[in-house]
Amino acid sequence: MTVASSTLALAAQLSDLRARGCLTVTVDGHTIALFDYGGKVYAVDNRCPHMGFPLDRGSVRDGILTCHWHHARFDLASGGALDLWADDVRAFPVEVRGDEIWVDVAPHADPKAHLRRRLRDGLERNLSLVIAKSVIGLAQADEGAVETFRAGLEFGARYRRAGWGPGLTILTCMMNLLPHLAPEDRPRALYHGLSAVARDTDGMPPRFIVQPLPGISEPRFFELKRWFRRFIEVRDAEGAERCIVSAVRTGATPQQLADMLFAAATDHRYIDAGHPLDFTNKAMEALDIVGWTPENAELVLTSVVGGYADADRMEESNAWRNPIDLVEILERTFRQLEGLQHEGAKTRRIDEQGRQRLVAVLLGDDPQASVDALLSECREGTSGVDLAGVVAYAAALRIARFHTSNEFGDWDTALHTFTFANAVHQGLRRTHSRELLRGVFDAAMSIYLDRFLNVPAARIPVPNGKVHLSLGDLPALLDRQQQVDAAGEAVAQLLYQGTPPREVIVMLGKLLLREDRDFHTIQCVEAAVRQHEFLVGTPEAMHVLIAAARYLAAHAPTMRAQGQTFNIAQRLARGERLFEA
Repeated sequence: MTVASSTLALAAQLSDLRARGCLTVTVDGHTIALFDYGGKVYAVDNRCPHMGFPLDRGSVRDGILTCHWHHARFDLASGGALDLWADDVRAFPVEVRGDEIWVDVAPHADPKAHLRRRLRDGLERNLSLVIAKSVIGLAQADEGAVETFRAGLEFGARYRRAGWGPGLTILTCMMNLLPHLAPEDRPRALYHGLSAVARDTDGMPPRFIVQPLPGISEPRFFELKRWFRRFIEVRDAEGAERCIVSAVRTGATPQQLADMLFAAATDHRYIDAGHPLDFTNKAMEALDIVGWTPENAELVLTSVVGGYADADRMEESNAWRNPIDLVEILERTFRQLEGLQHEGAKTRRIDEQGRQRLVAVLLGDDPQASVDALLSECREGTSGVDLAGVVAYAAALRIARFHTSNEFGDWDTALHTFTFANAVHQGLRRTHSRELLRGVFDAAMSIYLDRFLNVPAARIPVPNGKVHLSLGDLPALLDRQQQVDAAGEAVAQLLYQGTPPREVIVMLGKLLLREDRDFHTIQCVEAAVRQHEFLVGTPEAMHVLIAAARYLAAHAPTMRAQGQTFNIAQRLARGERLFEA
């Protein structure tokens, strides 16, 4: 091969290579393996791109170089991997001049484009190590986290026929948590989210986006919203998706689209334990990140519709009908809501005393009293956002006061109510929707149904002047099982001591990311951090972090296999050796 002489560097003597068959040389900082095969000279990076094993210890047969650690195979001439979990090895152009071997070490590829392509490979084939290496490489190349997130969002929304699921929720939760994490933990968070998307789509058929109604151009939002709700009512997902796409194409605003979806999500009570509404909120938060372009909105928002159409409805649940018919109570309340002044016309903020009184009612044993108290606040002009925030806080208290005498699976019961209430709160901040306000009352009923989780109630920790903790005490605590109460007390003590809440959140994020991915734990921590943002400066702010710490401790330690994979990728990026000589 003839290459430009200005980029060539002398590597070795041809006679030495032919005497040995393989030589390892260092040229301009590159460790290169030279092979004499079939009368030609080949040069490749000596470090296997999979996990760094020296390729000069491999073997060549029929033009294929095989690494002897994990048996990754490469085309000796081009460096192309025949096993996509291994990545291509870099091949260097070679020129032989008499007895001299010259190699070209100048870069010939766009590293960012290569990393983006490898990220796609990792998502398509559910390859966690490939995803980790890509995320780390893109971060080092100053690639914005938004673009990496966008790649995962588009892939997950397109290649899972069932639509939006836990994977995309985890990815969006991680993106929301990024500003609250230590800088070194941010690539790890994206890796967790992207790997969750890959796992969720693995082996799944793709999803095809429907076309808008033909010839539709004039805004018809209210008609399309009415149709959308009707189609969800009869479980017609395809017709409902076409309403969304048509609304987007005719210029519906993000607020209108939110109003359309949240209305249908609350036409029935607490559907599928709150997941569809929470997924919708996360889908909209994802669009806030990547932009509400028509293409993005159509792809992402239609992905949640299947969850609406197929959802279980609590009208059909015995717990919501007996011994007290909660659905009947709610329907009576909603009829009264319809006659009240429209949300946003005149609102007032609820004060600290009012918030405490309302929380006490919500945590009580009388569902009628709960809805009456909320309805009374509505009549007084209290904003739906404020009411939703109080209800979300009460739901967090169910976790902060969860007693470990309950069955382990009951953690999920409390978690579902909290994440649903958080989603209603976030949604009402986005749109003044009378229909979505029903979700505040649904969440209150779920809090009522969860009351057994606090019988007996775990106590909220109080300050202990005899104990002094540091943030460094938390990791060892969560290395042991059954440290639920101890974790809550530790977080409370740190905050009582004056540790900035921001630092406590950074540590909780670090502890979350060292565990294997758990959908509900990630949801809990992310929702707690979001709620903490609204409660800063109030006594309640501490309680949501206590709830997050207790839930995290209940689900730790795990095998931590995902963290090991990411650590391997980090070591490879630093050029460390993983194998023993």
